[in-house]
Amino acid sequence: MSDLSIHEKYMRLALENARAAKGQTAPNPLVGSVIVNEGRIVGIGAHLKPGEPHAEIHALRMAGEHARGGTIYVTLEPCSHHGRTGPCAEAVVQAGLARVVVAAPDPNPLVAGRGIKILRDAGIEVIEGVLREESERLNEVFNRYIVSKRPFVIVKSATTLDGKIATRTSSSRWITSAEAREDVHRLRHESGAILVGVQTILHDDSQLNTRLPDGRNPLRVILDSHLRLPENARVVTDGEAPTWIFTGPNPDPDKRARLEAAGVRVFETTGGERVNLEQVLDTLGASEISSLLVEGGGQVNASFVEQGLADKLVLYVAPKLVGGQGAPTFLEGLGVAEMSEAVELDGLRVEQLGPDLKLEAYFRKG
Repeated sequence: MSDLSIHEKYMRLALENARAAKGQTAPNPLVGSVIVNEGRIVGIGAHLKPGEPHAEIHALRMAGEHARGGTIYVTLEPCSHHGRTGPCAEAVVQAGLARVVVAAPDPNPLVAGRGIKILRDAGIEVIEGVLREESERLNEVFNRYIVSKRPFVIVKSATTLDGKIATRTSSSRWITSAEAREDVHRLRHESGAILVGVQTILHDDSQLNTRLPDGRNPLRVILDSHLRLPENARVVTDGEAPTWIFTGPNPDPDKRARLEAAGVRVFETTGGERVNLEQVLDTLGASEISSLLVEGGGQVNASFVEQGLADKLVLYVAPKLVGGQGAPTFLEGLGVAEMSEAVELDGLRVEQLGPDLKLEAYFRKG
């Protein structure tokens, strides 16, 4: 086996460890680490929760003296700064490791190559870029948030083959299979917040929760420009997760006071009839919400897409046809005038879930 194949073997194990903590490290990245000495795995670790030790520290503690002279595989460049924990690059140096294999550089401006410099200045061999693409995809949320201080925005929808999200009579349960719906709940578990327009609540009193064993409920965000949310809606009364409403300027003060007394946070935004989405993202980012799952109707989805605020599309497509000019689609809004103006997507991946297809792609920026 070549050196590259060996490095990829251990880096894949580190990536698997990192992936296992998906949904619980935000706003920190997902990081895994493996220490190998004389062909044996002597330490393994993953970052599990903000404020707790990083992956390298867990692996070093397991390895103990067996780390000296060995190789540590890390899915993200070891940190170089003092935050909630100490710098991992210095811990690696002190442990006496001979080699560090890194999948991807850390885009955090506080790190950005400084961790690797500490290692090389200490005489440690550093190999970069092993399975970099896989690592960067795993940390697409962190990579966006740490630079922009705004959440990574995923627009998610479930449609028929002809793009409908409901029939002309607004019947929408169920478009997709149980397998696809379970995957949606996994997405919710992994997201910092879930967002809908108030019409979704008015239509079916959605709870916007995660129906998985030990699943984590995200923050619930409602776009409600005129504060129409019913005070007896389940997102107000069930206590399963915090609920934030973003409204327009000068909402009804009495209604606002009653909602806030029930535990709902209400944020005014500027910009007239519609909620200012830029302010929504800035507010969420300032509260360390690093990922946002948009499960809106066609108008809400179109607002994020048309304003260039969406990062990723996740579309579940059922092998069904609905038809009807009055049946809503997952992307409405004004739409483009010319095909040359169509929104383009990159990196399309397709997966089958039961009878349905799951499509993932990234909105082309710039």
